[in-house]
Amino acid sequence: MHLRRGGGGPVGEAGGVPPSRQRSALLATDLQDLSLLRRAAPALVAMVVVSLADYLSGQDRYLAPLMVVVPSVAALTLRPRELLAVCFLGLIALLGLSRYDRVDNLADSRFLYGAMVSYVAVTALSAGIAELRMRRAAAFAVVSSVAEAAQRALLRQPEPVVGPLRLAVRYVSAADAARIGGDLYSVLDTPYGTRVLVGDVRGKGLGAVQTAAVVLGAFREAAYDEESLPAVAGRIEASVHRHVPDGEFTTAVFAGFREPGSVDLLHLGHVPPLRVHADGSSEAVDFPDPWVPLGLGHLVAGRPSPTAVPFGPQDVLVLCTDGVVEARGARDGEFYPLAERAGPLVRDGWRSLTHLDAAVAGLYADLLAHTGGELGDDALLLLVTRPGPDAAG
Repeated sequence: MHLRRGGGGPVGEAGGVPPSRQRSALLATDLQDLSLLRRAAPALVAMVVVSLADYLSGQDRYLAPLMVVVPSVAALTLRPRELLAVCFLGLIALLGLSRYDRVDNLADSRFLYGAMVSYVAVTALSAGIAELRMRRAAAFAVVSSVAEAAQRALLRQPEPVVGPLRLAVRYVSAADAARIGGDLYSVLDTPYGTRVLVGDVRGKGLGAVQTAAVVLGAFREAAYDEESLPAVAGRIEASVHRHVPDGEFTTAVFAGFREPGSVDLLHLGHVPPLRVHADGSSEAVDFPDPWVPLGLGHLVAGRPSPTAVPFGPQDVLVLCTDGVVEARGARDGEFYPLAERAGPLVRDGWRSLTHLDAAVAGLYADLLAHTGGELGDDALLLLVTRPGPDAAG
């Protein structure tokens, strides 16, 4: 999921999500985004199987009543009216098979009760079940849309250019149904330089979103008020201590871009950033004085210290969460080798915004190829460059 900013909407539109997005969520949730033929295929196949079984077993075997499986299967994927149409075809097949088996006399209880009455009754019940299924899907789609709106409001995607920085982001939540994850990021242009926060909340779901809201809200205030990164982290730590349950914590990396040619990094138990050079070489930033995650600062004495790292106009800073480096391969189960793969894939990202977008897209595609197309955890990739004055747009 590549997050994009969306406009607000009136109250009642699932927390600001437009009706068109709600409808899309509903269609995907209830498989209504598939064609009618594809949704009707299971019921039609069941109809064909029963017909063949009855025909091939001969006239001395009366298997036509097995046609009652058709409305039951149709209730899983079809709308009530579509179900009735398909079941009408099943009824025609039932009458044809009964005539073939010479069991088509209304006075024959096998035909009247064993076939006709049971088929009509199951069809009516299945239509009711289909209606109930669609109502539940609609309710789930609304909840899903509200969750998406909450996350879109929480993770405000920055512009491609913030201050002197160029940015490219990919964020994917492992909880696709809820569209809520525990990874967070923010980029702000402040009086003390452009500041970046990337973090990973312990846990998932609404609890993680609540913690992320506390961390991001505190960062968006402190980044403008505090001159140093340790002071910013201290403000966030105090807010987390007040508003987040004990034992919950958030790993984080802060980056401060104040002077050209370098970046100040503050490490709080998070995945170390990766610095990629124009020749494709890369190295993980080494922190001589790492610190505990946000929410655990009261357990240690002192304050974290920032690390100054050279960062030139042809360098790309790769910030990520553990969902990237701990993503296991589909074949060998090995962790994703970010340090090995990132260099060749993102080395040209400094050239332009187009190159940077292509770099993050290529890195994310490579991550998915490594895992076989599925991620077991939330994953965030944020690429940052600080081009020189003569760089391409």
